[in-house]
Amino acid sequence: MRGEAAPRKGVLASLDMSASLTKDAYRVELARYQARLNLLYRLARDSERSIIPVFEGWDAGGKGGAIRRVTAALDARDYRIVSVAAPTPEEQAFHYLWRFWRALPRAGRTTFFDRSWYGRVLVERVEGFASEGEWRRAYDEINDFEGQLIDHGAIVVKFWMHITPDEQRSRFLARQATPHKRWKLTEEDWRNRSRWERYEEAVDEMVQRTSVSRSPWHLIEGNDKRYARVEVLRILCAALEGALQPRELKLPT
Repeated sequence: MRGEAAPRKGVLASLDMSASLTKDAYRVELARYQARLNLLYRLARDSERSIIPVFEGWDAGGKGGAIRRVTAALDARDYRIVSVAAPTPEEQAFHYLWRFWRALPRAGRTTFFDRSWYGRVLVERVEGFASEGEWRRAYDEINDFEGQLIDHGAIVVKFWMHITPDEQRSRFLARQATPHKRWKLTEEDWRNRSRWERYEEAVDEMVQRTSVSRSPWHLIEGNDKRYARVEVLRILCAALEGALQPRELKLPT
C-alpha cells in the first residue's frame, strides 16, 4: 500500500488494502484464470446464457485495467464494453434504466458495464442530480431490474474497485505526467476528491441495500493492480462455475 489510508467506514472498513501479488505470482495466476475463464465463457455462450459484469469504483480505481485482462480471454466477437457517462438529452427523457435495458447482451453474449445504473445511487445522489426520493427509490428498482435479468438466465457479477485516497492521488499524478494518459484526468476528478466521505457513505449504503444473495457485490482491494486484476478474474470464474455447474468440463487447476 502506498501512503496512509484515510479513515474508512462501513463495509469498506474491513478491506485489507495491503493485499498484493508479486510479478511472478501475477503472471502465473493471470494465465491460469484467463484459461479457466475462456472455457467457462464458451460454455455460457453455448448454453445461451448472457454474462453481465458490472464495474463500479473510484476514479482511477482500475476498472479499465481489470476489464482488459478479462476480455483478453474472450473472443472479440462475443462481447462489448459499455462505458457509461452522463445521460444524453434523449436518455434523460426516459426512465433512468431505459438506456441500460437497451445495452443488455443477447443470449450467449457478454456486455461489460464500465460504470452502470448504480450511478443513480452514487454520483446522482452525491452531486444532487437525483432527488432524495428518486435515489432512495432506486435501490428497490435496481434489485428488481437485476432480478429480472437473472430470472431470464443472465449471469450478473458486480465489482466495486476500491482504492485509498492516497493511492488515487498517486495515480492521478502518474496520469498527469504521462502524455497518452493525460486525457483521462479532468478538473472534475480532482474536485470529486473533496467529496470522498460523501461518496464513501453512498457506496456503503449501496452495498448494504443491493448486495443480495443472487447478485452480491464483490469488493476488490485495488491498491495493488496485479492483485485486483487476478481477484476479478477469480471471482468471475467462480460466479460462472456456480451458475453453470459444469460437472463434465475439465478446468485447469
